[in-house]
Order: sequence, then C-alpha cells, then structure tokens
Amino acid sequence: MEKVIIKNGIDEMDFEKVTQMLSEADWSPGIKNNEVKQGAYNSSLVIGAFLQDGTQIGYARVVSDKTRFAFILDVYVQETHRKKGVGQEMLNYIISHKKLEDVYIWMLITEDAHGVYRKVGFEPISHPENCMEIRKGRPER
Repeated sequence: MEKVIIKNGIDEMDFEKVTQMLSEADWSPGIKNNEVKQGAYNSSLVIGAFLQDGTQIGYARVVSDKTRFAFILDVYVQETHRKKGVGQEMLNYIISHKKLEDVYIWMLITEDAHGVYRKVGFEPISHPENCMEIRKGRPER
C-alpha cells in the first residue's frame, strides 16, 4: 500500500488539482473549478489523499443527512497512484468518519471500479427495482 495522508475539510483541498483530476474523469469531463468548489461546499464531508510532500493525488466527497443516508461521489485517484490501495484507504476513512457514524445506508455509482468498492463492503443494490432517478444533462457552467 502506498503511504498517503488522508485529510478532510475544504481548506485542506488543492482545488486546482482536484479540478484537473475530475475534468479527466469519465463522469465529469471538462468540469470547471467553480462547479467542483460548489459541490465541495455543499457536501457533508470532503477528503483528499496526499503524498508526504503535500501533493494531492486523490479526492472524494460525501452528500449525507449524517443520520441515515450517505452518497459517496467524485472518488478519484490520480492514474499513476492507482492499484496501490489509495482508493480503498479513502473509502475506509469515509465510512469510519465520526461525522457519519450514524449512517446505515451508503450508496454510490460506479461504472468500472466494482472491485475497489467490494473490498470495503459495497455490493450491488439488492432491490434495483426500488431505485428511481431523474437524469438530466450536465448544464454548461
């Protein structure tokens, strides 16, 4: 496992780096800094993974009522640091965070990282027929 430091809080994040990372992700191509920051400020928990020299290499955030439900999103590890346990470490940090200790329903969406999420206890939705969505196109910002 790669040695990283997990930090939480808006003031700890390098939003230029986070924006660069998320703009390369399949789910948010070209995302702009203002949208990244707005999402972070409206989240219950924002975390980052950092190298010893302070370089941010990972990011994730949680939207939650801090009581029953939490949705994890924007989980990203810089490509050169993947498959080294960084994503798993970030997820374990989130799930065990004091602010979210009462949460008993955790959700996320992934296209291709099922293995990473299974390692921390996630499984496919047991009753997908109960889930519904409204999915609109991402607005220009």
